[in-house]
Amino acid sequence: MRCWRLTFVLLVLVLAGCAGATANSGGQPRNASGATAAGKEASSGQPGLRTVVIDASGGKKVRVLVEIADDPWEQARGLMYRTALGENRGMLFVYQDERELSYWMKNTLIPLSIAYIDSEGRITDILDMKPLDDRPPHYVSSEPVQYALEVNQGFFDKNDVKIGDHAELPR
Repeated sequence: MRCWRLTFVLLVLVLAGCAGATANSGGQPRNASGATAAGKEASSGQPGLRTVVIDASGGKKVRVLVEIADDPWEQARGLMYRTALGENRGMLFVYQDERELSYWMKNTLIPLSIAYIDSEGRITDILDMKPLDDRPPHYVSSEPVQYALEVNQGFFDKNDVKIGDHAELPR
């Protein structure tokens, strides 16, 4: 009788553990707030996307829907292996504090532009990056920054975004 109870308890625990690992429809693990590793809960009305608003030099407000990369795994993967990035879309890399940042394009198939942004939201650098470019020198910020915004190459030029412009970042 005791062996049967132990077997039943173990079976229940195993089944409960399996159900918890795939409880969301995407099959991705969720953190304590209910967000998946692929994206945060949205303030933009679209799952996983947040909005960055840039006060561009030309006087208009430029909106970019972004995925947030705020943990080491998301930051290391970035936009690798993707074949396209939607119009007015990007990825915002968020760090705990300001530091010199350096990016490369290993396994990144699409041409990107990167804007480095300091803790006050000021764009300090805008660089164009070539697909699959993993040779030094990498794309390095000119000063310590807290954020990096990757978008399709040419996005900043098209929208008259310049160094010194201000970005309103999601919190």
